[in-house]
Amino acid sequence: MDNNLDPSVLYALQQHGITYEVLECDPELADTAAFCEHYGFSPEQAANTIIVASKKVEPVRYAVCVVLATTRLDVNKKVSGLLGVKRLSFADAETVKYLTGMMIGGVTAIGISTLSVYVDKAVMEQVQVIMGGGNRSSKLLLDPRELLRVPGVRVVEGLALPRA
Repeated sequence: MDNNLDPSVLYALQQHGITYEVLECDPELADTAAFCEHYGFSPEQAANTIIVASKKVEPVRYAVCVVLATTRLDVNKKVSGLLGVKRLSFADAETVKYLTGMMIGGVTAIGISTLSVYVDKAVMEQVQVIMGGGNRSSKLLLDPRELLRVPGVRVVEGLALPRA
């Protein structure tokens, strides 16, 4: 079933010795809420990978952030501080595809070697998380500590805040 993964993600998983399970996913159900509801996962297990971009800074600075679906990324305080910029926004689907080769609904921090990767500490406190497989037809199920095998990953306390 590994052949269902994006090739760059599969290569990174193998290169870094990451232990994982591949879950097949109907592309129409790839977005977190739909996936969790249909496949019986709780949102607390869903680790969303979000690409952010600086505003009004040239060259534009990008970062990869991994947060639980039950939280919201602290873009304009925590992430802007990490990148040293005043304002950030979520990268649009076209930019995400250009930077990562992945589509929204399937983006994963594994296999993105050109950008800083920040993981919220709350993600690391889960027993297992699901995250994109690099495309909309697969998900990865893994112990979040496996993300520490990816070079350059930084765990950040308070990267995300609880949803109101």
